[in-house]
Amino acid sequence: MTETPRRRLLDRVSGTAPTFIGEDCRLTGDIETAGTVVVCGRVVGDGQIGGALSMARDSVWEGEVHARHAVIAGSVSGRLIVAEKLEIGSSAVLRADVVARSIAIAKGAIVEGAMQVTSGQPIVNFEEKRGAS
Repeated sequence: MTETPRRRLLDRVSGTAPTFIGEDCRLTGDIETAGTVVVCGRVVGDGQIGGALSMARDSVWEGEVHARHAVIAGSVSGRLIVAEKLEIGSSAVLRADVVARSIAIAKGAIVEGAMQVTSGQPIVNFEEKRGAS
């Protein structure tokens, strides 16, 4: 009877696990990934994110960030370029120029900077139904 070789943990999660920046973490430098990035802490630098960017309520990003999709509940200063849909939560503070294919902004969000919707569709305003996390 032959035993199937066990795969290393890194082999099993490669390409599937998001990059996670914890709430007590400060990352200084540029990030480049084909996958998803979840930010609960602070990033100072530029980002090239091939997947989705998710920023928690108390997270901070200072720099220019490019992502395929983004859901922002934290703070961004600099420039934010999203290839597809950008959702800006009610706790978000964006002091940035924003470019996205489509943009939805929750009531209560603060956005200071130029906004450009590349699809030509109007910006959607909404009221968050979710409770505070």
